[in-house]
Amino acid sequence: MNHTTCQKTSARLEARVSPEIKALIQKAADLEGSSLTDFVVVTVQAAAYKVIEQHQILKLTVEDSEAFVKAILNPPKPNNALKSAALRYKQTMSV
Repeated sequence: MNHTTCQKTSARLEARVSPEIKALIQKAADLEGSSLTDFVVVTVQAAAYKVIEQHQILKLTVEDSEAFVKAILNPPKPNNALKSAALRYKQTMSV
């Protein structure tokens, strides 16, 4: 495999950590039976998915869920502010 092929299939990630942190991570990797690199990649990937999920999923309380469903099933009549906003939108978007 030549150098350019390798670059297309992977990207390099570097981090500087204290010797204590490296030893801690190495111990965890050893306990999992994986290399330091594999452990770091798998762990960071899982953490990244978790953070993204937390920011993309809206979680509502039971009360909020009921209020949302009620508003969808029985929407209030548009007030003057909403009518005005809809008119501005239509004028701006030339709808």
